[in-house]
Amino acid sequence: MTKRVLSVGQCVPDTNSLVRFLTSHFDVDVEESDVEVDTMEKLKDHSYDLVIINRKLDADYSDGIQLIQKIKHSSEVKPCKLMLVSNFPEYQDEAVQAGAEYGFGKNDYRKPETVSRLNSHLG
Repeated sequence: MTKRVLSVGQCVPDTNSLVRFLTSHFDVDVEESDVEVDTMEKLKDHSYDLVIINRKLDADYSDGIQLIQKIKHSSEVKPCKLMLVSNFPEYQDEAVQAGAEYGFGKNDYRKPETVSRLNSHLG
């Protein structure tokens, strides 16, 4: 069964890399969102198996961890698993404290542990 993923705040090259990575390992349909307002609307209207949020949203450079906190505290959005895209462990730790699953960095696409981490949500 195809899983639904929402990719939030990635630039065009990073979106292309992420979609290639995800679709080469999982049966997924990836939708995109650029900014917080659009993300919150999509999460109100649709269910996603995983929401992958960039640490800094490319369109307006807003904070991905703050968006995770907003999603987690909103009663209006459908429940979903969240992950942060960041190469820095300290930001991954912050995201986990905010309610996300431990995510991955852009440099981690070729690592087997990244596929394994995602498999529990997308496999």
